[in-house]
Amino acid sequence: MSNFLFLEGAYLILGAIILLVTLFVSTRPFMSKGAWKKGLFWVTVVLAVMIGAHYNLTMSRMAEVKAAFEKDLPILCESRMQRKVAQTVTIQKSNDWFLENDNFSSPNYSRPFFAARCIVK
Repeated sequence: MSNFLFLEGAYLILGAIILLVTLFVSTRPFMSKGAWKKGLFWVTVVLAVMIGAHYNLTMSRMAEVKAAFEKDLPILCESRMQRKVAQTVTIQKSNDWFLENDNFSSPNYSRPFFAARCIVK
């Protein structure tokens, strides 16, 4: 559950804001009676499906990246340290990288990389 909150926390906050906007708009006098019930129901369903799909896609990509790492395949991770040059870092088990709690770390590199922000090359 903590992984879900960590990965989808920002989307859950945005979803809550969207629900508040939906509630505000659907309770205006120009809306029909009961519009707030229908509006909140359908917006909640759409948000839940979209957030759930994003979580499932992210978790499947993380599993794919972890399996490729164990097979010593090259993995590309986004580097936010240098935006102009070398925006990706190539990670491989044979190059002193190790996986610890969904983070790729190396004694030769200054920061870890979260597996959700990586893809198999």
